[in-house]
Amino acid sequence: MAAAAAPKRQDTKKFFENLSGAGKSIAVLTSGGDAQGMNAAVRAVVRMGIYVGAKVYFIHEGYQGMVDGGDNIEEASWESVSSMLQVGGTVIGSARCKEFRTHEGRLKAAHNLVERGITNLCVIGGDGSLTGANLFREEWSSLLDELLQKGLISKEAVRSNSELHIVGMVGSIDNDFCGTDMTIGTDSALHRIIEVVDAIMTTAQSHQRTFVLEVMGRHCGYLAMVSALACGADWVFIPEMPPEDGWEDNMCQKLSENRADKKRLNIIIVAEGAIDHHNKPITPDYIKELVVRCLGFDTRVTILGHVQRGGTPSAFDRILASRMGVEAVLALLEASASTPACVVSLVGNQAVRLPLMECVQMTQEVQKAMDEKRFEEAVRLRGRSFENNLSTYRLLSYRKADSELPHSSFNVAVLNVGAPAAGMNAAVRSAVRVGITEGHKMFAVSDGFEGFSKGQIKEIKWGDVGGWTGQGGSLLGTKRTLPGKHLDKIAEQMKIHNINALLVIGGFEAYVGLLELSAAREKYEELCVPMVMVPATVSNNIPGSDLSIGSDTALNAITDTCDRIKQSASGTKRRVFIIETMGGYCGYLATVGGLAAGADAVYIYEEPFDIRDLQANVEHLTEKMKTSIQRGLVLRNENSNENFTTDFIYQLYSEEGRGVFDCRKNILGHMQQGGAPSPFDRNFGTKISAKAMQWITRTLKESFKGGKPKDTACLLGMRRRALVFQPVAELRDETDFVHRIPKEQWWLKLRPLMKILAKYKTSYDVSDSGQLEHQRWMVLHQCQN
Repeated sequence: MAAAAAPKRQDTKKFFENLSGAGKSIAVLTSGGDAQGMNAAVRAVVRMGIYVGAKVYFIHEGYQGMVDGGDNIEEASWESVSSMLQVGGTVIGSARCKEFRTHEGRLKAAHNLVERGITNLCVIGGDGSLTGANLFREEWSSLLDELLQKGLISKEAVRSNSELHIVGMVGSIDNDFCGTDMTIGTDSALHRIIEVVDAIMTTAQSHQRTFVLEVMGRHCGYLAMVSALACGADWVFIPEMPPEDGWEDNMCQKLSENRADKKRLNIIIVAEGAIDHHNKPITPDYIKELVVRCLGFDTRVTILGHVQRGGTPSAFDRILASRMGVEAVLALLEASASTPACVVSLVGNQAVRLPLMECVQMTQEVQKAMDEKRFEEAVRLRGRSFENNLSTYRLLSYRKADSELPHSSFNVAVLNVGAPAAGMNAAVRSAVRVGITEGHKMFAVSDGFEGFSKGQIKEIKWGDVGGWTGQGGSLLGTKRTLPGKHLDKIAEQMKIHNINALLVIGGFEAYVGLLELSAAREKYEELCVPMVMVPATVSNNIPGSDLSIGSDTALNAITDTCDRIKQSASGTKRRVFIIETMGGYCGYLATVGGLAAGADAVYIYEEPFDIRDLQANVEHLTEKMKTSIQRGLVLRNENSNENFTTDFIYQLYSEEGRGVFDCRKNILGHMQQGGAPSPFDRNFGTKISAKAMQWITRTLKESFKGGKPKDTACLLGMRRRALVFQPVAELRDETDFVHRIPKEQWWLKLRPLMKILAKYKTSYDVSDSGQLEHQRWMVLHQCQN
């Protein structure tokens, strides 16, 4: 393992145009179990590879195809990955290959690669597939020598193919690979699980039933844990957290108490690899038999199985896989003889490169720790994301008796402000339950600041927020009204209800509202209390946070609709769709939705465009339509330009494309705000709100002791790799208040990537892309956050 030193970042910008792929050949394969999003990764590798001038090859059927050679190794073209983005599984096939595990098999594979001059390999699979790739790389020189001795290749072939470079991307729904917060396919698997749980909850409530669900995860409990967090399950069993002896009685007691509180259903989630402290498997059938015998509850078992691997990839997986695929090609172009094989990972909101074998070794250390019953260490080794999910679940799932709770004597109010966003209710539930656990009396404010001024405030208890995680919209009610006009009445209500802290969950109005409240503190002593805002808006336009609750659900609504719209043109003549998205002046939904849906062009306010740009886009699309590509997709952010409206762009494309393609338009509207929240938004809302409440508790205690907290009006946001508290006054300079957007937005760096994948020539700044970091440093960094 390498030393735990923080990596140095380059200060100067570096553009990928300096990284030529001319004369290089890249092969991409998918290996092991399939995962939704693999096709998006393959598409990104192929198009980025071709873009930089390299030859790119598919290797069909994984390592088996590499060993068998022939038609299994096929040169890819730009058009050959068209319409792959929304397809689940892996179009190029995957297979288990015993032969590649033998020396003879790897020798055959090396021969097949050398014949085609392939010395750059992109492997999408699990830790077994990546370990096999690294062994292949280590043996490469000796394999070439052996092929030369047998007369199968020439000395020139040995010289020109002397180095094999390997980059891995982890495709696994289990999310069981150390070094990345999320693997390709995990988010889509969570979508399948939550769809089933939401459906089951309606029938379970009808009949007062208990449902036991088994989800995948033979060695890793990530899917079980996050789905339990996302649906508010009563109990979860995962391999990393075996229950203590006597768990049967504890579980039955909790289920019984929930029924006594008039909860009509119980959900128990079991990872397929769940065990007790004696390594004895915990099966769904055993749990069912236990509940029926001890409680007499009507109980059903559902085993999800391969449903979790199926269906179309989620927006998150498409974006993750596309970013990773482009990063993988960059890593191959920059690789040298001294560069170790690396794996492209996601930490927080940033793509990083890590030495492949460090990650594999740490993944193996997790299993070793579990085998030796060092479960706390296994959880720590899983990484920050896993640890945070587990601690949040523990915080929210066990209701303590009133006598066991600390008594804080503090009253905390929670309210929603701005437009509704999916995930708000999960955030409110989390805040209420964490607050109660920490001894506070929690108050719910209806209808935002307007309701606050009218005294629409009442105490909210543990059971009142049951079942809220899966509900869309805002159950508290929310309005855009700012507090400025109602400061007298709000201060009065703060005094009447003795409110000691505020948690505001909402969008841009919530941010401005917090600025107004903090600015009024000199006049109103009642406002001199800790206040924290959690960003929740589909537009994702809040300064101080890369992500907002609700934007992932909106992105999935956009990509689902785009998929259906594109499918509607199947079998018809060539057609281009013009689609308008929400977002105000913020182009996040249009840009990232365009990346997830495979758009040909995206028009946003932040990147001004004129009639010449529109004309160039039409001509570009016309040329593509003269090939085998039959469908085009153009997205426009609603406020991108006051003159070049959606109607104008539709009419322009219709006129200029006449004879080559016809056009259709669609305005998505408020459907982007509706529906059940995605697993990501439920999980993100739950975790960020829990952290906000813990900050409130700490700040209240410091104030109570006479301390002086640095600032007591903060925004909690995701910044690159961590959740960070930032005083709202300091964010003022980062804000364009006229257009309600941050002055700098991280996702603008994704626009060149989107253009590259749509076959445009552009500049792509890679100075922020992953330089090789070390897993030990990553773990230390994560522990500090």
